[in-house]
Amino acid sequence: MREPNTWRLLVMTVLLAGAAATGLALAGGESDPTLASRDAVWRSIFARPSPLPPALNQAEDAAKVALGAQLFVDARLSGDGSRSCASCHDPARGFTDGRARALARDGSALNRNVPSLYNLAWSAHYFADGRAASLEDQARVPITAVNEMAGDFASITRKLNADARMAANFARAFPATPEVSEATLVAALAAYERTLVSPETRFDRWVAGDDGALSDHERAGFSLFVGKAGCVGCHGGWRFTDDGFRDIGLPGDDPGRSAIVGGSPDLRQFKTPGLRELTRTAPYMHDGSLATLRDVVDHYAGGFVKRPSLDSNLVRDLTLSEAEKLALIAFLRSLSSTQ
Repeated sequence: MREPNTWRLLVMTVLLAGAAATGLALAGGESDPTLASRDAVWRSIFARPSPLPPALNQAEDAAKVALGAQLFVDARLSGDGSRSCASCHDPARGFTDGRARALARDGSALNRNVPSLYNLAWSAHYFADGRAASLEDQARVPITAVNEMAGDFASITRKLNADARMAANFARAFPATPEVSEATLVAALAAYERTLVSPETRFDRWVAGDDGALSDHERAGFSLFVGKAGCVGCHGGWRFTDDGFRDIGLPGDDPGRSAIVGGSPDLRQFKTPGLRELTRTAPYMHDGSLATLRDVVDHYAGGFVKRPSLDSNLVRDLTLSEAEKLALIAFLRSLSSTQ
């Protein structure tokens, strides 16, 4: 996989051509000969990795992944047996729940939007504020959180150990440490989640060399994405995220990463989300405050709160015509599969 700093250097070699290409595409003009070489660089930057996460390719991990898939939908991980991981991370919704903010056990709304679980095998930090350093650490939090699943591992492992079939599945997945334990449980969940790779899309077909995979309208949106709009400054690489933490001018008093050890005080920064399967994961942002992709585009085109802590990659005075906004939205939709 290409490291973020590498693709940023590549980005700088082609950004100057972006605005000119956008104008040609929006006007329906003929292709410029230089666009072919420019496209070759972008295709390199956005190419899907090979191989995919090791858990997809190593036979010895198959039992862990299968066990994790079982545990993901097992309500015994919650204190009262009413919730599983899938209660909030619905595969049909790109592993989100369709709500602005997650639903708490008491019926209230939690503080943040449910994030998608796609492509987390490549991440280094988890949660919108990056408080967890691994998927194993991340899994522990909602399981034990009082207003989420409210489980405790002593009770969970006792119930699972009493299930002969489940105990056998643990022994098969972890022959060196066959007992049902907190460590093996979160390891199995993490192994499963690392296999959640977003499906290929028409944009991936274009990256692979199919010039007809995207419409002219979508290509115009892509040119805006990597050019005038500056989206690629944070949303680069095949996952469309640099895994950084940024203040993009959203209102509200959530302290974000500034409340986490290692965060910058007074900076309301949140993790850059990936953009895959966007048509299934609305509403958007860490607080679910933007209901549609149009709302997202309008936010970046002058709708954000201007303050000193704004990220340096944010285009401060971006203006987009109606045609440009529609083209950008069309491109963002091409990042979702038809499955």
